[in-house]
Amino acid sequence: MNQPSYLTKEGAEKLRTELLQLQGPVREELSKRLRAAILMGDLSENADYAAAKEEQAFIEGRIQELTMVLRDVIIIDDNRTNTHLVEIGSTVTIQEDREPEETFHIVGPQEADPRNGKISFNSPIGEALLGHGVNDLVTARTPDGEIQFRIISIK
Repeated sequence: MNQPSYLTKEGAEKLRTELLQLQGPVREELSKRLRAAILMGDLSENADYAAAKEEQAFIEGRIQELTMVLRDVIIIDDNRTNTHLVEIGSTVTIQEDREPEETFHIVGPQEADPRNGKISFNSPIGEALLGHGVNDLVTARTPDGEIQFRIISIK
């Protein structure tokens, strides 16, 4: 059985749009490129054909991946009422020692974008935060070693 994919409503919509693009216009354009390359003759020395076949394999793989992600999707509720404990979908503000506060939205791996404040629930910091509350001192084991921070707020 596949693991569910946790996505925000916007993230799921973005992936659905990408899937429709790949299944429709992208496949259609690639099909035209393949037909044109085949018409050129000798396929064993046809760089256009080889490139198009390689791109086709990538696109079909991405279509399969998106289909699986969207089939088992769980939409993260933006209207959460539990602000006592960190869970998937929480927006958490933390502070490490005397460093500036940082705010993260806990999302699924497909949407993780740490530079934009979105971290995966199964990243070291995301995993460490789950189940903790405001003022808890949390330790995360990262590739660079352990870090400790305090939870300032949960939304």
